[in-house]
Amino acid sequence: MTRWASTVVSRKWWVLTLAVFAVLVSGAWGTGVFAKLSSGGFTDPGSESAEVARIVEANLGPQTPDIIAIYTAPDGKTLDDIGPQVTASLDRFAAEVPTYSVNSYWTADATRKQSMVSGDGTKASAAITVDPDAGITAATFNDLLPKLEVEGVDTEFAGNSVVGVAFNNRLQQDLVLAEAIALPITLVLLVFIFGGLVAAAVPVFVGLLSIFSALATLRLLTLFTDVSSFAINVASLLGLGLAIDYGLFIVGRFREELESGADVAEATRRTVLTAGRTVLFSGLLLVCAFSGMLVFPQDVIKSLGFGAMAAVASAALLSLTAVPALLAILGHRINALTWRKDAAQRGEVRARTFWGSVVTWVMRRPVAIAVGIVAGLMVLAAPLLSASLGEVTYTALPENDPARIATDTLTTEFPTTGNGATLILRGTDGTAPTAADGAAVAQSAGQVPGIGAATVVASNGELVAVQAVYSEGVTTDDQSAAVDGLRAISVPEGTELLVGGGQATVDDGNAAIVHWMPVMIAIMVGSTLVLLFLAFGSVVLPIKAVAMAGLSLAATFGVLTWIFELGHGAGLLGVSPAPLEATFVVLILAVVFGLSTDYEVFLMSRMVEAHEAGATTEEAVRFGTERTGRIVTAAALLLVVVTGAFTISGLSIMRFLGVGMIVALLVDATVVRMLLVPSLVKLMGEANWWAPAWMKKVHAKVGLGH
Repeated sequence: MTRWASTVVSRKWWVLTLAVFAVLVSGAWGTGVFAKLSSGGFTDPGSESAEVARIVEANLGPQTPDIIAIYTAPDGKTLDDIGPQVTASLDRFAAEVPTYSVNSYWTADATRKQSMVSGDGTKASAAITVDPDAGITAATFNDLLPKLEVEGVDTEFAGNSVVGVAFNNRLQQDLVLAEAIALPITLVLLVFIFGGLVAAAVPVFVGLLSIFSALATLRLLTLFTDVSSFAINVASLLGLGLAIDYGLFIVGRFREELESGADVAEATRRTVLTAGRTVLFSGLLLVCAFSGMLVFPQDVIKSLGFGAMAAVASAALLSLTAVPALLAILGHRINALTWRKDAAQRGEVRARTFWGSVVTWVMRRPVAIAVGIVAGLMVLAAPLLSASLGEVTYTALPENDPARIATDTLTTEFPTTGNGATLILRGTDGTAPTAADGAAVAQSAGQVPGIGAATVVASNGELVAVQAVYSEGVTTDDQSAAVDGLRAISVPEGTELLVGGGQATVDDGNAAIVHWMPVMIAIMVGSTLVLLFLAFGSVVLPIKAVAMAGLSLAATFGVLTWIFELGHGAGLLGVSPAPLEATFVVLILAVVFGLSTDYEVFLMSRMVEAHEAGATTEEAVRFGTERTGRIVTAAALLLVVVTGAFTISGLSIMRFLGVGMIVALLVDATVVRMLLVPSLVKLMGEANWWAPAWMKKVHAKVGLGH
């Protein structure tokens, strides 16, 4: 770090120019990521349901249509009247676009025809499956839908691909809107925090660069793996928020060094060696937290993890290159464009006075405050006992979204959408199952509670496929129970039964998340304990940090369960109560844990610094809180603005993420970090700094310093 600090000072223009040029060029290339995002990846590829999907695809071809077009007969006409027009339109579509299959009410056999007409006989559907090798992308998919429209006939479009593209489009719109709202508000807040426009503009400038950097990194990742459409919003806004937070921390320290009498070059070097070192450590801590997401088998969780790690790395790298170089160039002009000459100094004095009085009040009654806060957080966490995991469905789209409206029409007005389970019976000893074996399985499946009917739909001499349709009106829980019942069916000797389908896929995915969650937590906790020990040389402080993060998480998920699953206030947010979406539970867990320990580093590093300089525990607590109270709360406030922009999204799952971040940041950065932590450090006294002698020796050799 010492050598890098000197390099930034001596070659400040080169460092700034190269950093900005590299980010802008790569970011321009990165804008192409929008055409390469995936709307899938929620499946556990090693699960039984995924194996069924592969078998069906290989032996029977694609079974899930990309587009379900719903045609409504105009007043005065019947479905038979519009049949020739619709059929002609479908034929033209098949001639222009490579398709695997096109089936409609007007061409289906008598059995299937009944499922493709609405209960009142005014609507009929057509199922179109595009050829997998047609080269259709998310960017070009919307061009297909107008080709299926019929003049004078109201047409709606549902289907997995239609819903997936609707998610992608909505996420892109939300990202632009969120940034347009967050950036101006952030700049205004920074002007008040710093007392000047120039100092406020530096973090925003770096935040903009971080967005470009995040786009480039995600575009690079698409060359090697699927990247979820959700990753673009998470990476961009998380990168923006962290870059602004890091910029706030570094600019604040730079101004502090200038006020102490150091010249510009020396102030820059000291800033890199102190605040820069903390930012580097913070980035490493957050990357370790997000790396736990890579253990899950689902591609969507891995891509969110990669995106979050990329955002952190981009924000930290820019904060160690572009920010100090820019500060070295600006020098004392960092305090320019203020409403009064001493605005920054007066603001800092007021902040230290305020937090000094707060921490003094806390340390006079540490037991009462610690017990009260822990009890309050446990009350907030109580609803977590009622939490359950769900999935991302089309209902996450806004109520007025055409894809959601069409899917609602399909599920409510048509007798069946074929929603059920797919059973594959295959031999285990080289002998294929017989037709009688398949019939026996179908008969047993039809008797499972929650299953309305089950029939053999295919047999190719190697396996038998059975389609089991759920009974009308069954709930999601009933479907899960039916899947368990199907998997418990006894099969003839020498065969095995595999169960797949939509609900089986969801259940298998959630089971994988529950299975791997402890591994993720172990990675996060283990890496955090090691890194915090290397930073502080204490065994007690890392354990306390992890415990505080656990309390923040419990309270956060308790509030989320109370709102999004139990429905208290859900109407105000425009969401329907539902189980917590498992993928975003994992994401919030990683983000909140990482930020919680991150703020702990900001606070405790100054306390440890004071204690090692000879201060008592109480003096160290007061010094650390006075010096970092403003930074930590301001950083949290800015992240609330940036990530809180998720709450304006039309997607309920993004609102879930936004509310979760707001709750977590407000609880952790104020109640936990500024009140609970000082009270606990005061109570533990000299025990805070304890570690076995052999560990002290290890820290002396490989410790990361402050």
